[in-house]
Amino acid sequence: MATDHYFSAEPEKPEIRKPLTVVLNGQSRRLTTSNGIFSPDGIDKGTAVLLDDVPAPPASGNLLDIGCGWGPIALTLALKSPGATVTAVDVNNRCIALTNDNARALGLANVRACLPEEVDPELRFDTIWSNPPIRIGKSELHSLLMLWLPRLAPGGNAWLVVQKNLGADSLQRWLAAELPGEYSVRRESTAKAFRILRVTRAA
Repeated sequence: MATDHYFSAEPEKPEIRKPLTVVLNGQSRRLTTSNGIFSPDGIDKGTAVLLDDVPAPPASGNLLDIGCGWGPIALTLALKSPGATVTAVDVNNRCIALTNDNARALGLANVRACLPEEVDPELRFDTIWSNPPIRIGKSELHSLLMLWLPRLAPGGNAWLVVQKNLGADSLQRWLAAELPGEYSVRRESTAKAFRILRVTRAA
């Protein structure tokens, strides 16, 4: 694996930060991005579909963004639900720093970006939003999802956006077969070559 992949812990090339202006939760926001991360120049198509199509998160509780990048999903969760606590995880330390810095720039005290191993294993999440990193490989992706989806709280939902031609339908079938019986997996919608998968844990 090349060390400058966005899913590397430490990208090889020196960090070069730059300003980024994007629309999050209906308003223009001035943020910071850098090289060596996923979609450094803006909101990628899959994340845009997720942010446009899924229902609002709970007003309170624990929310999770898997694979936070520079923070578009985590920041949107925090903007929509200021009374909730948002955890954002990534293996790329550059992404963690950017998400935390961008949260501070927006005055969002309810966001914490960190490495996966820094999250309390007993913590359960009411909602998970993710544009999961499909390109890390099927085995690694499956391990990633089986680390976090079992941490849904009873009655909780996970919303995953996956490109159709990158295996959305096969992933849906795999999740339905692998998750315990109290979970249901369904295709919620399709937009712009992406599927939105909804994983629900029974109350």
